[in-house]
Amino acid sequence: MATTKERAATEVFAHCSFCGKDNTRVARLVAGPGVYICDECVGLCAEIIEVSAAADAGDDPPVPRLPEWRDLDDDQVLAHIPNIAATASRVDDSLRSWVLELRRRGVTWARIGEALGMTRQSAWERFAGEE
Repeated sequence: MATTKERAATEVFAHCSFCGKDNTRVARLVAGPGVYICDECVGLCAEIIEVSAAADAGDDPPVPRLPEWRDLDDDQVLAHIPNIAATASRVDDSLRSWVLELRRRGVTWARIGEALGMTRQSAWERFAGEE
């Protein structure tokens, strides 16, 4: 029987909400409320914070960042679109799970709609088929 650690190394159970890599492709994946961040993205965040602090101190090193669409050619943008779509799908799946948990707890569609910035009817239409 595989240990939890061995299963975690081979079974995909989550993806980084920033770069889209799954748990098998990174050393660590930290969970937040409906989101995940991998150790590589945490490292990039730390680097950005360090560079920002240096810039505040008067130094002006380049700010590290992920590629933006304006810096990519058409083929690179097209290649990246599936990653964005997959991330959007994972976020939508997570939102559905949270809404279903609220409904399981007896929270009204009016309260859920208000939390989502939509009407009760819109929330019901979007999520009611999931119950």
